Amino acid sequence: MKQYEVTVPAVRDRVVQAAAKVVVEPIFEADFRDSSYGFRPKRSAHQAGEQLRQGVNRGANWIVELDIEAFYDRIDHDLLLKLVEKRICDRRVLKLLRQWLKAGVLDGGEFLPSDQGVPQGGVISCVLANVVLHELDRLWEDRCSQLGQLIRYADDGVLLCRTAAQAQEALWRVGVILSRLKLTLHPTKTQVVFVGDGRQGFDFLGFHCRKVESWKYRGKRYLQRWPSQRAMQRVRTRVKAITAPRHRLPEPIGPIVNEVNHALRHWAAYFRVGNSTRKFHDVDRYVRDRLAKFLAKKAGRGGHQRERYTWAFFKKLGVYQLTGTVKWYTATPTAAR
Repeated sequence: MKQYEVTVPAVRDRVVQAAAKVVVEPIFEADFRDSSYGFRPKRSAHQAGEQLRQGVNRGANWIVELDIEAFYDRIDHDLLLKLVEKRICDRRVLKLLRQWLKAGVLDGGEFLPSDQGVPQGGVISCVLANVVLHELDRLWEDRCSQLGQLIRYADDGVLLCRTAAQAQEALWRVGVILSRLKLTLHPTKTQVVFVGDGRQGFDFLGFHCRKVESWKYRGKRYLQRWPSQRAMQRVRTRVKAITAPRHRLPEPIGPIVNEVNHALRHWAAYFRVGNSTRKFHDVDRYVRDRLAKFLAKKAGRGGHQRERYTWAFFKKLGVYQLTGTVKWYTATPTAAR
Protein backbone atom coordinates (compact mmCIF):
# COMPACT_ATOMS: atom_id res chain seq x y z
CA MET A 1 0.00 0.00 0.00
CA LYS A 2 1.32 3.41 -0.96
CA GLN A 3 2.20 5.69 1.96
CA TYR A 4 1.88 9.45 2.02
CA GLU A 5 3.68 12.06 4.07
CA VAL A 6 1.27 13.96 6.34
CA THR A 7 2.50 17.22 7.84
CA VAL A 8 1.00 17.87 11.28
CA PRO A 9 1.52 21.52 12.33
CA ALA A 10 2.42 22.42 15.90
CA VAL A 11 -0.39 23.54 18.22
CA ARG A 12 0.62 27.21 17.83
CA ASP A 13 0.48 26.93 14.04
CA ARG A 14 -2.89 25.16 14.14
CA VAL A 15 -4.37 27.98 16.20
CA VAL A 16 -3.05 30.62 13.80
CA GLN A 17 -4.17 28.61 10.75
CA ALA A 18 -7.67 28.28 12.22
CA ALA A 19 -7.82 32.04 12.75
CA ALA A 20 -6.57 32.66 9.20
CA LYS A 21 -9.14 30.24 7.81
CA VAL A 22 -11.97 32.18 9.48
CA VAL A 23 -10.86 35.29 7.59
CA VAL A 24 -9.77 33.75 4.28
CA GLU A 25 -12.46 31.13 3.65
CA PRO A 26 -15.47 33.50 3.21
CA ILE A 27 -13.49 35.51 0.64
CA PHE A 28 -13.04 32.49 -1.61
CA GLU A 29 -16.47 31.03 -0.82
CA ALA A 30 -17.98 33.99 -2.63
CA ASP A 31 -16.36 32.72 -5.86
CA PHE A 32 -16.51 28.93 -5.50
CA ARG A 33 -18.90 27.16 -7.88
CA ASP A 34 -21.83 24.90 -7.03
CA SER A 35 -20.06 21.88 -8.54
CA SER A 36 -17.62 21.77 -5.58
CA TYR A 37 -18.68 19.93 -2.40
CA GLY A 38 -15.45 19.02 -0.61
CA PHE A 39 -14.49 20.70 2.70
CA ARG A 40 -16.87 23.62 2.31
CA PRO A 41 -19.36 25.09 4.81
CA LYS A 42 -22.85 23.57 4.65
CA ARG A 43 -21.76 21.08 1.97
CA SER A 44 -21.16 17.36 2.22
CA ALA A 45 -20.33 14.17 0.37
CA HIS A 46 -23.97 13.12 0.71
CA GLN A 47 -25.07 16.19 -1.23
CA ALA A 48 -22.58 15.34 -3.97
CA GLY A 49 -23.93 11.79 -4.08
CA GLU A 50 -27.50 13.03 -4.37
CA GLN A 51 -26.58 15.33 -7.25
CA LEU A 52 -24.91 12.36 -8.92
CA ARG A 53 -28.03 10.22 -8.50
CA GLN A 54 -30.31 12.89 -9.93
CA GLY A 55 -28.00 13.61 -12.86
CA VAL A 56 -27.65 9.96 -13.90
CA ASN A 57 -31.37 9.33 -13.56
CA ARG A 58 -31.99 12.26 -15.91
CA GLY A 59 -30.14 10.40 -18.65
CA ALA A 60 -26.42 11.05 -18.15
CA ASN A 61 -25.32 7.43 -18.57
CA TRP A 62 -21.68 8.06 -19.49
CA ILE A 63 -19.56 8.70 -16.41
CA VAL A 64 -16.01 10.01 -16.45
CA GLU A 65 -14.28 9.13 -13.18
CA LEU A 66 -11.68 11.76 -12.30
CA ASP A 67 -8.84 11.20 -9.87
CA ILE A 68 -5.96 13.67 -9.71
CA GLU A 69 -2.68 11.89 -9.13
CA ALA A 70 -0.93 12.86 -5.86
CA PHE A 71 -2.89 16.11 -5.83
CA TYR A 72 -1.93 17.45 -2.40
CA ASP A 73 1.73 16.56 -2.96
CA ARG A 74 2.05 18.25 -6.36
CA ILE A 75 0.34 21.62 -5.95
CA ASP A 76 2.69 24.24 -7.32
CA HIS A 77 3.44 26.88 -4.68
CA ASP A 78 3.95 29.78 -7.10
CA LEU A 79 0.76 29.00 -8.99
CA LEU A 80 -1.23 28.67 -5.75
CA LEU A 81 0.04 31.99 -4.38
CA LYS A 82 -0.78 33.74 -7.68
CA LEU A 83 -4.35 32.46 -7.43
CA VAL A 84 -4.57 33.57 -3.79
CA GLU A 85 -3.24 37.03 -4.67
CA LYS A 86 -6.19 37.55 -7.02
CA ARG A 87 -8.45 37.88 -3.97
CA ILE A 88 -6.10 38.71 -1.09
CA CYS A 89 -3.64 41.60 -1.13
CA ASP A 90 -2.65 41.71 2.54
CA ARG A 91 1.10 41.01 2.54
CA ARG A 92 1.04 39.70 6.10
CA VAL A 93 -1.47 37.01 5.21
CA LEU A 94 0.43 36.10 2.05
CA LYS A 95 3.66 35.83 4.03
CA LEU A 96 2.01 33.47 6.52
CA LEU A 97 0.67 31.28 3.70
CA ARG A 98 4.08 31.16 2.06
CA GLN A 99 5.73 30.14 5.35
CA TRP A 100 3.21 27.35 5.92
CA LEU A 101 3.72 26.02 2.42
CA LYS A 102 7.51 25.95 2.91
CA ALA A 103 7.30 24.38 6.38
CA GLY A 104 8.65 20.99 5.22
CA VAL A 105 8.37 17.59 6.90
CA LEU A 106 10.23 16.23 9.93
CA ASP A 107 10.73 12.51 9.24
CA GLY A 108 12.58 10.53 11.91
CA GLY A 109 14.43 13.61 13.07
CA GLU A 110 15.46 14.52 9.51
CA PHE A 111 14.09 17.74 8.03
CA LEU A 112 12.79 17.41 4.47
CA PRO A 113 12.10 20.73 2.73
CA SER A 114 8.93 21.08 0.65
CA ASP A 115 9.08 22.79 -2.72
CA GLN A 116 5.58 21.76 -3.81
CA GLY A 117 2.33 20.50 -2.34
CA VAL A 118 0.29 21.58 0.69
CA PRO A 119 0.53 19.99 4.16
CA GLN A 120 -2.39 17.56 4.39
CA GLY A 121 -2.55 17.88 8.17
CA GLY A 122 -2.94 21.67 8.05
CA VAL A 123 -6.18 23.38 9.08
CA ILE A 124 -6.11 25.73 6.09
CA SER A 125 -4.87 23.18 3.53
CA CYS A 126 -8.35 22.23 2.30
CA VAL A 127 -9.16 25.85 1.54
CA LEU A 128 -5.93 26.25 -0.42
CA ALA A 129 -6.61 23.02 -2.33
CA ASN A 130 -10.07 24.28 -3.28
CA VAL A 131 -8.52 27.55 -4.48
CA VAL A 132 -6.46 25.59 -7.01
CA LEU A 133 -9.28 23.34 -8.20
CA HIS A 134 -11.67 26.29 -8.38
CA GLU A 135 -9.90 27.02 -11.66
CA LEU A 136 -11.07 23.64 -12.94
CA ASP A 137 -14.63 24.34 -11.78
CA ARG A 138 -14.62 27.83 -13.28
CA LEU A 139 -13.21 26.87 -16.67
CA TRP A 140 -15.51 23.87 -16.93
CA GLU A 141 -18.65 25.83 -16.10
CA ASP A 142 -17.75 28.77 -18.34
CA ARG A 143 -16.40 26.87 -21.38
CA CYS A 144 -17.23 23.16 -21.24
CA SER A 145 -20.55 22.76 -19.42
CA GLN A 146 -22.29 21.75 -22.66
CA LEU A 147 -20.37 18.45 -22.50
CA GLY A 148 -21.71 17.39 -19.12
CA GLN A 149 -22.12 18.11 -15.43
CA LEU A 150 -19.09 18.26 -13.13
CA ILE A 151 -19.43 17.06 -9.53
CA ARG A 152 -16.25 17.40 -7.49
CA TYR A 153 -15.32 16.56 -3.91
CA ALA A 154 -11.74 17.73 -3.27
CA ASP A 155 -9.53 15.83 -5.75
CA ASP A 156 -12.20 13.21 -6.58
CA GLY A 157 -14.80 14.02 -9.17
CA VAL A 158 -17.12 12.73 -11.86
CA LEU A 159 -18.39 14.11 -15.14
CA LEU A 160 -21.93 13.15 -16.16
CA CYS A 161 -22.27 12.98 -19.95
CA ARG A 162 -25.03 11.79 -22.28
CA THR A 163 -22.92 10.31 -25.09
CA ALA A 164 -19.63 8.48 -25.46
CA ALA A 165 -18.29 11.27 -27.68
CA GLN A 166 -19.06 13.85 -25.01
CA ALA A 167 -17.37 11.70 -22.37
CA GLN A 168 -14.15 11.32 -24.38
CA GLU A 169 -14.08 15.03 -25.22
CA ALA A 170 -14.73 15.91 -21.57
CA LEU A 171 -11.89 13.68 -20.40
CA TRP A 172 -9.49 15.33 -22.85
CA ARG A 173 -10.51 18.86 -21.85
CA VAL A 174 -10.12 18.15 -18.13
CA GLY A 175 -6.63 16.85 -18.86
CA VAL A 176 -5.79 20.09 -20.67
CA ILE A 177 -7.12 22.25 -17.83
CA LEU A 178 -5.19 20.28 -15.22
CA SER A 179 -1.99 20.51 -17.25
CA ARG A 180 -2.26 24.29 -16.99
CA LEU A 181 -2.45 23.83 -13.22
CA LYS A 182 0.63 21.57 -13.40
CA LEU A 183 -1.44 18.53 -12.36
CA THR A 184 -2.23 15.20 -14.04
CA LEU A 185 -5.02 12.64 -13.92
CA HIS A 186 -4.27 9.25 -12.39
CA PRO A 187 -3.71 6.86 -15.33
CA THR A 188 -5.53 3.85 -13.82
CA LYS A 189 -8.16 5.44 -11.58
CA THR A 190 -9.45 7.77 -14.29
CA GLN A 191 -11.80 6.03 -16.72
CA VAL A 192 -15.02 6.29 -18.72
CA VAL A 193 -17.89 4.03 -17.61
CA PHE A 194 -21.26 3.36 -19.26
CA VAL A 195 -23.90 2.70 -16.61
CA GLY A 196 -27.04 2.72 -18.75
CA ASP A 197 -27.49 -1.06 -18.96
CA GLY A 198 -26.50 -1.82 -15.37
CA ARG A 199 -23.54 -4.00 -16.34
CA GLN A 200 -20.94 -1.54 -15.10
CA GLY A 201 -20.71 0.58 -12.00
CA PHE A 202 -18.19 2.85 -10.37
CA ASP A 203 -17.05 3.93 -6.92
CA PHE A 204 -17.42 7.51 -5.73
CA LEU A 205 -16.82 8.82 -2.21
CA GLY A 206 -16.88 5.36 -0.66
CA PHE A 207 -20.10 4.25 -2.36
CA HIS A 208 -20.49 1.86 -5.26
CA CYS A 209 -22.88 3.38 -7.79
CA ARG A 210 -24.77 1.25 -10.30
CA LYS A 211 -28.05 1.41 -12.18
CA VAL A 212 -30.54 -1.23 -11.02
CA GLU A 213 -33.82 -2.20 -12.65
CA SER A 214 -36.86 -0.89 -10.80
CA TRP A 215 -39.13 -3.50 -9.23
CA LYS A 216 -42.09 -1.18 -9.79
CA TYR A 217 -41.38 0.09 -13.31
CA ARG A 218 -40.02 -2.88 -15.25
CA GLY A 219 -37.53 -2.01 -17.94
CA LYS A 220 -36.44 1.22 -16.26
CA ARG A 221 -33.18 1.52 -14.35
CA TYR A 222 -32.28 3.96 -11.61
CA LEU A 223 -28.96 4.70 -9.94
CA GLN A 224 -28.47 3.13 -6.54
CA ARG A 225 -25.62 3.53 -4.04
CA TRP A 226 -24.26 1.20 -1.38
CA PRO A 227 -20.92 0.78 0.45
CA SER A 228 -18.10 -0.20 -1.89
CA GLN A 229 -16.03 -3.36 -1.47
CA ARG A 230 -13.23 -1.28 0.00
CA ALA A 231 -15.58 0.28 2.54
CA MET A 232 -16.96 -3.14 3.49
CA GLN A 233 -13.46 -4.53 3.93
CA ARG A 234 -12.52 -1.56 6.10
CA VAL A 235 -15.32 -2.17 8.63
CA ARG A 236 -14.68 -5.93 8.66
CA THR A 237 -11.00 -5.32 9.34
CA ARG A 238 -11.86 -3.01 12.21
CA VAL A 239 -14.28 -5.49 13.80
CA LYS A 240 -11.79 -8.32 13.40
CA ALA A 241 -9.03 -6.24 14.98
CA ILE A 242 -11.22 -5.89 18.08
CA THR A 243 -12.42 -9.50 18.36
CA ALA A 244 -9.51 -11.56 16.99
CA PRO A 245 -6.61 -11.02 19.47
CA ARG A 246 -6.28 -13.98 21.83
CA HIS A 247 -4.91 -11.83 24.63
CA ARG A 248 -8.35 -10.23 24.94
CA LEU A 249 -10.13 -13.51 25.71
CA PRO A 250 -9.89 -13.01 29.51
CA GLU A 251 -11.59 -9.62 29.20
CA PRO A 252 -15.34 -9.33 29.92
CA ILE A 253 -17.57 -9.12 26.85
CA GLY A 254 -18.92 -5.67 27.78
CA PRO A 255 -15.88 -3.58 26.74
CA ILE A 256 -15.51 -5.64 23.55
CA VAL A 257 -19.13 -4.92 22.60
CA ASN A 258 -18.66 -1.22 23.35
CA GLU A 259 -15.65 -1.03 21.03
CA VAL A 260 -17.48 -2.88 18.26
CA ASN A 261 -20.52 -0.60 18.67
CA HIS A 262 -18.34 2.50 18.45
CA ALA A 263 -16.77 1.26 15.20
CA LEU A 264 -20.15 0.32 13.72
CA ARG A 265 -21.84 3.61 14.60
CA HIS A 266 -18.95 5.62 13.19
CA TRP A 267 -19.01 3.66 9.93
CA ALA A 268 -22.80 3.56 9.59
CA ALA A 269 -23.21 7.28 10.22
CA TYR A 270 -21.75 7.89 6.75
CA PHE A 271 -23.11 4.91 4.82
CA ARG A 272 -26.69 4.84 6.11
CA VAL A 273 -27.94 6.87 3.14
CA GLY A 274 -28.87 5.42 -0.22
CA ASN A 275 -29.47 1.69 -0.75
CA SER A 276 -27.26 0.17 1.94
CA THR A 277 -29.76 -2.24 3.53
CA ARG A 278 -28.27 -5.47 2.12
CA LYS A 279 -24.72 -4.40 2.94
CA PHE A 280 -25.75 -3.46 6.47
CA HIS A 281 -27.29 -6.92 6.87
CA ASP A 282 -24.00 -8.47 5.71
CA VAL A 283 -22.09 -6.44 8.30
CA ASP A 284 -24.54 -7.47 11.05
CA ARG A 285 -24.03 -11.11 10.14
CA TYR A 286 -20.25 -10.70 10.15
CA VAL A 287 -20.31 -9.01 13.57
CA ARG A 288 -22.46 -11.81 14.95
CA ASP A 289 -20.05 -14.46 13.62
CA ARG A 290 -17.00 -12.67 15.01
CA LEU A 291 -18.53 -12.23 18.46
CA ALA A 292 -19.81 -15.82 18.47
CA LYS A 293 -16.32 -17.06 17.64
CA PHE A 294 -14.84 -14.85 20.36
CA LEU A 295 -17.28 -16.16 22.99
CA ALA A 296 -16.77 -19.76 21.88
CA LYS A 297 -12.99 -19.43 22.32
CA LYS A 298 -13.49 -17.67 25.63
CA ALA A 299 -15.61 -20.59 26.88
CA GLY A 300 -13.27 -23.22 25.42
CA ARG A 301 -15.78 -24.45 22.86
CA GLY A 302 -15.06 -25.23 19.21
CA GLY A 303 -16.72 -23.67 16.17
CA HIS A 304 -18.85 -20.55 15.98
CA GLN A 305 -21.72 -21.91 18.14
CA ARG A 306 -24.30 -20.03 16.06
CA GLU A 307 -27.17 -21.98 17.61
CA ARG A 308 -26.11 -20.94 21.12
CA TYR A 309 -25.27 -17.33 20.31
CA THR A 310 -28.34 -16.08 18.46
CA TRP A 311 -29.08 -12.50 17.49
CA ALA A 312 -31.49 -12.27 20.46
CA PHE A 313 -28.54 -13.15 22.69
CA PHE A 314 -26.40 -10.36 21.23
CA LYS A 315 -29.30 -7.93 21.43
CA LYS A 316 -29.39 -8.47 25.19
CA LEU A 317 -25.68 -7.72 25.29
CA GLY A 318 -26.38 -4.39 23.58
CA VAL A 319 -24.71 -5.10 20.23
CA TYR A 320 -25.59 -2.34 17.78
CA GLN A 321 -27.61 -3.57 14.80
CA LEU A 322 -27.20 -1.78 11.47
CA THR A 323 -30.23 -3.36 9.79
CA GLY A 324 -33.13 -0.93 9.91
CA THR A 325 -31.04 2.23 10.25
CA VAL A 326 -30.83 3.20 6.56
CA LYS A 327 -32.38 6.59 5.90
CA TRP A 328 -33.33 7.93 2.50
CA TYR A 329 -33.42 11.65 2.02
CA THR A 330 -32.94 14.20 -0.71
CA ALA A 331 -29.85 16.21 0.12
CA THR A 332 -29.84 19.95 -0.40
CA PRO A 333 -28.32 20.39 -3.87
CA THR A 334 -26.75 23.80 -3.27
CA ALA A 335 -25.25 25.43 -0.23
CA ALA A 336 -26.95 28.30 1.51
CA ARG A 337 -24.93 31.41 0.98
